[in-house]
Amino acid sequence: MAKFEVRLDCRQALRLHGLWARSNDKSVARDIPRLTARYHQITGTGADTALPFFILSRNFEEKTRYFELFIGSVTENAKLEPLLLPEGQYGRIAVAPKLGFLWGPAIGGAKRWFYTKWLPGSGFQAVNLEYEYHTEKSLGKSPEIELFFAIRR
Repeated sequence: MAKFEVRLDCRQALRLHGLWARSNDKSVARDIPRLTARYHQITGTGADTALPFFILSRNFEEKTRYFELFIGSVTENAKLEPLLLPEGQYGRIAVAPKLGFLWGPAIGGAKRWFYTKWLPGSGFQAVNLEYEYHTEKSLGKSPEIELFFAIRR
C-alpha cells in the first residue's frame, strides 16, 4: 500500500450547491458519474468548466455501508441543493493516479491508507465527512486531486 503525506488544514466554512444521493461501497462507482452528468446537465457546464468541483460523502454507516453522496460546486443554481461545508480541522492528501484514468483505485487506496494507517496513530478522530476537491490540477497529463477528511482531537 502506498504511503501518503497528510497535511493538517484548518478550513473556513464554504457554501456549495449540488445534488444528493444515497450511495454505498458497491454503487458509488456508478453513482458518481450519474450524479455528475445530471449536475452538468442542470448547470450547462462541462467537466472543465465547473471547477472547483466537490465530491463529498458523509454519515457513513458501518453496518449497512451506506452514506450520503453529494456532487457540486460553489456556483449557485436554483435547481441545486445548498450545503454548508463546515469549518474546522481537515487532513489533506494529494492523490495522483499512476495512469490518469485510474482515479477509483488511487482514491480508494488513499482513503484506506488514511483510515487504517494514519488516523489510528494521529491523535485525531474522523468526523464522518470527506470530500474530493477537483481544480484545474485535476485536468491534463499529470492530474492530481486533493482529498479532505474532517477530523477532531
